[in-house]
Amino acid sequence: MSRFEDLSIGDVVVGEVSGVVPFGTFVRFADGVDGLLHGVTGLQVGAAVTVRVLDKDAERRRASLALA
Repeated sequence: MSRFEDLSIGDVVVGEVSGVVPFGTFVRFADGVDGLLHGVTGLQVGAAVTVRVLDKDAERRRASLALA
């Protein structure tokens, strides 16, 4: 996994599904930071998933993700 500070919008990284909620899936993809795959459900917690960084909020250490 990468350091959150080093990630840029558009980067493709491999993360691990850390939670699934009705509105999407959380993926831990960088040094303990979770990002949201909005609207994506049905993945298993612990599964590896390849995601693309769509947006990054460095102040809150959050990211919006899409399946890559």
